Amino acid sequence: MLDALIIAPHPDDAELGVGGAILKMQREGLRVGILDLTDGEPTPHGSPEIRARETAAATAILGVAWRENLGLPNRSVEPTLEARRRLASVIRQTRPRWLFAPYWVDAHPDHVAATQLVEAARFWAKLSKCDMPHEPWHPERIYNYFCVHLKLAPQPAFVLDISEVWEQKLAAIECYHSQFVAGRDSAPPTFLDRLRDEAAYWGKTIGVRYGEPMTCREPLGLASMRALI
Repeated sequence: MLDALIIAPHPDDAELGVGGAILKMQREGLRVGILDLTDGEPTPHGSPEIRARETAAATAILGVAWRENLGLPNRSVEPTLEARRRLASVIRQTRPRWLFAPYWVDAHPDHVAATQLVEAARFWAKLSKCDMPHEPWHPERIYNYFCVHLKLAPQPAFVLDISEVWEQKLAAIECYHSQFVAGRDSAPPTFLDRLRDEAAYWGKTIGVRYGEPMTCREPLGLASMRALI
């Protein structure tokens, strides 16, 4: 059903960490879906209703046809057996070739637990003789996107050129007004200013305007050296 399933601890994490890749994959004809693990609330300026509206607006800008919410509790994400079963069932339902999860080192416990959950659910999704719905499925790779709450600059496995879709990615992020605009000091550099600076930094590392870094615990394969820039 899907080529790529983006798994985000909270609404907005997919847009922040891998929004450019989502847009580029879809331009290339790939089928992309997003699974938010929680509704992201409570937050200082948000509510479940506000976040739902913001998520719908961002999803429309990204052009993603499949987006669901697993309904786990915000601030309390844990890689429990029940959460693993629920996520593995979605993986079996959507049958993605690739999974995208947060980078595994982070100050936010939800992000760390989300990646542990994704790794365990990927394995469980292939199990036979179990009570999970749908047929067994095992995604080929888990790619990890950087959406971290630590002042880190981890070494990525690769950096994707997102120059041509940067403004569209930024527009999707700006939909989350309650998170990135409301109640924030408007004096520069704002959060969005810093986000642009980070994208420009990663772009500089590969000789383009804007980049999106990712990594992977497993080796990456190339069909051709022509794919390199």
